[in-house]
Amino acid sequence: MCNVISPERVAYLDGKRKRQRLIRLCQFSVLLFTVGLWEGLARIGIIDAFLMSQPSRVWRTIANLQNNNLLSHIGVTLFETVVGFAIGVVLGIFIAFLLWYSDFLAKVSEPFLVVLNALPKIALGPIIIIWVGAGMQAVIVMALAISLVVTVMEMFNGFKNTDTELIKMARTFGATRLQTFIKIAFPSNLHTLFSCLKINIGLTLVGVIAGEFLVSRAGLGYLIVYGGQVFQMDLVMTSVIILAALAAMLYRMVVFLERIVMRAVKGS
Repeated sequence: MCNVISPERVAYLDGKRKRQRLIRLCQFSVLLFTVGLWEGLARIGIIDAFLMSQPSRVWRTIANLQNNNLLSHIGVTLFETVVGFAIGVVLGIFIAFLLWYSDFLAKVSEPFLVVLNALPKIALGPIIIIWVGAGMQAVIVMALAISLVVTVMEMFNGFKNTDTELIKMARTFGATRLQTFIKIAFPSNLHTLFSCLKINIGLTLVGVIAGEFLVSRAGLGYLIVYGGQVFQMDLVMTSVIILAALAAMLYRMVVFLERIVMRAVKGS
C-alpha cells in the first residue's frame, strides 16, 4: 500500500518550509544589522569603543584568547552547567515524585518551597562558600540553588494535574502508587518535563555565572569579573557574547533531545 500525499498537504508543507526559511533569514538579518550598527557607531565615535567595545575588537580579543586558555574557560563553565543541570533535573524529579507520592509531605513542604522560590539565591552565596568551600563545588551548588526549586514545583504541579480518570482506572486494576507514576503520571508529563528543562538550562547557567562571580578562578564568569576589574571591556563583552552563544547552544540541545524523545514515544 503506497502512501499518497495530497496536493493540499504538499502545498501546506511547502508553505511551512518557506515560512521557516523566512524566519531564519529575518533572524540572521537582525543579527547582522545589530552587529553592523554597533561597529559603525563605534567607528564614527557616537558610542565609546572603550566602554562599549565593538565587534572588530571582540573578534581580536577572541583571537588573542585562543592563546590564553579561552577554550579552557569555556570548558569549565560548560562542565559546571551540565553537571548542575543533570543533578538538578534528577534531584528535582525525585523530590517532585516524593511530594506527589505523599500528599502529607506535599502539604508540609508547600510553604517552604514557596519561600525558597522567592528567596534571592545570590544571598546564599557566602553561606554556600562556607558550607562546601570556595571551588567548583560551590559554583555547582549555587546553580542547584537557583534551578532546583523551579524544577520541583513545575514537575510536582504536572504530576498533580495528571488525568485523574486514568489514575483511578489504574488503581481499580490494582496498580500500586509507584506503578501508576511509572505508567501514567510520568509519561503524561513529558511535555511538562521538557518545558521545565528549557527553563532550567538557562537558570542553571545563571547560577553557574553567579557562582563564578563569587569564587571561581576559571570560567566565563571569572573572565567577566576580571575584565571589569582591570577595565578591559573588550574581554567583558567577548565573554558575554560567548556566554550568549553557549546559552543558545544548550537550549537547542534540549530542543533536539525533546524531538528525539517525542518521536520515540509516538513510534512506540
